[in-house]
Amino acid sequence: MGRAFEFRKARKMKRWAAMAKTFTRIGKDIVMAVKEGGPDPDSNSRLRAVIQNAKAANMPKDNIERAIKRASDKDQGEYKEVLFEGYAPHGIAILVETATDNNNRTVANIRSYFNKCNGNLGTSGSVEFMFDHTCNFRINAEGIDPEELELEFIDYGAEEIFEDEDGILIYAPFGSFGTIQKELESRNIEILSSGFERIPQVTKKLNEEQMADVEKLLEKIEEDDDVQNVYHSMEATAE
Repeated sequence: MGRAFEFRKARKMKRWAAMAKTFTRIGKDIVMAVKEGGPDPDSNSRLRAVIQNAKAANMPKDNIERAIKRASDKDQGEYKEVLFEGYAPHGIAILVETATDNNNRTVANIRSYFNKCNGNLGTSGSVEFMFDHTCNFRINAEGIDPEELELEFIDYGAEEIFEDEDGILIYAPFGSFGTIQKELESRNIEILSSGFERIPQVTKKLNEEQMADVEKLLEKIEEDDDVQNVYHSMEATAE
């Protein structure tokens, strides 16, 4: 198995454990998708992907429809996607993806978390290059051979395909998202969920005490309402 498999295994059940946080995140994704491409999922591939993710998270249909309706309202504010980069204690690189309607507030909050936990908020480009920006799809595994699928989807950008208890996962570079989504849909392969992740190219092993220092910062960041995703270069297992 490759890096994507190990990364997914380490993150499983770690992020978005709280249902309320999950729904808040998806609600923002819906707003951004509708503002970008309109409220019709048939003609808006980004919205189509977000709705699949909402269903995978067991978000009620009424909640999804209300979110789309709110997003279509002219008075609904827009969210801006902002990436923050920095270092936690012990040299651990951190990327923070946010969706905010008040950038000044978000900047102040993220900076305060780093400062309070002995981290260092960096400038744009300071750690992003240490992570591979990837896209992923989870599809229904019924009747599909992962090895055959991998051979077929190499031409569409797929780099790693593996199966777990929840289906088949396809990993590819960020820019291959649209091509793979279109091909899966053209083959009537059910997409259960999809998204983007940043996989560290190199991870750093820490002892338990050092890991606790980093986890303290990660928890503060993840609790912020403007934060969508947090990625880091700390190895999952302590010495």
